[in-house]
Amino acid sequence: MGGAPQRPAKIRIQGLNKVFPAENGDFRALSGVDLHLGDGEFVSLLGPSGCGKSTLLRLIAGLESITSGSLEVDGRSLDGPPAGLGMVFQRDVLLDWRSILDNVLLPVEFAGGRRDDYVTRARDLLVQYGLAGFEDRHPWQLSGGMRQRAAICRALILDPSFLIMDEPFGALDALTRDELNIELQRLWQTTRKSVLFVTHSIAEAVFLSDRVVVMATRPGRIVETIAIDLPRPRDLAIRETASFGRYSAHIRDLFERHGVLRTKPS
Repeated sequence: MGGAPQRPAKIRIQGLNKVFPAENGDFRALSGVDLHLGDGEFVSLLGPSGCGKSTLLRLIAGLESITSGSLEVDGRSLDGPPAGLGMVFQRDVLLDWRSILDNVLLPVEFAGGRRDDYVTRARDLLVQYGLAGFEDRHPWQLSGGMRQRAAICRALILDPSFLIMDEPFGALDALTRDELNIELQRLWQTTRKSVLFVTHSIAEAVFLSDRVVVMATRPGRIVETIAIDLPRPRDLAIRETASFGRYSAHIRDLFERHGVLRTKPS
């Protein structure tokens, strides 16, 4: 289950280390990370809590600086948030006092753009993501799944070239999560944006991804990158196939070998 041929790099990371100073000795959050996100590729980071997935996303987003190694976006080293980045978080972080439409338009204001130039696009995105008729509602009036759809629309309003998604569906119920996985796959197949997606779910990672990057902890590191050779578009029934099961079993075996998961009774 090796790697697929690499596409031109959107993100290229080599030998990356991240160390946080602490009173009782430095804490190494990430060690020797090598990662490639190709142009138009969907890659998932899969690992346990504390393995540095979110730290790695913060480094790519330019919110933290690396300790050593190299990190390039579009062939350039970072000195701040990269251009063309859209972010979706586990919490939707919508502002309750703003309408859904105004929440979607918030990045336009931060970027100093003219709101009126983006209203039509914002409404179109809300229609695409099943929120037609909810433009004037407030976040507290929407379900968790609807709020996360609005957060995705907000991330897309400036038409970013790549998305970073940090467990965006982790707080949702299983049925809503399945539905949003289907919608996210449709978004990706329509736009072919580069996506780096963080999850704790083996099934979600295999279902969505071109490649799954498996991480372990103490320190956070990549233990294997797995190319997912399953036909697209994928529906939920693919999770019942033998091929899907083999990928999932291989990842569970990796976690067990690295002390992340116990799959057998003691």
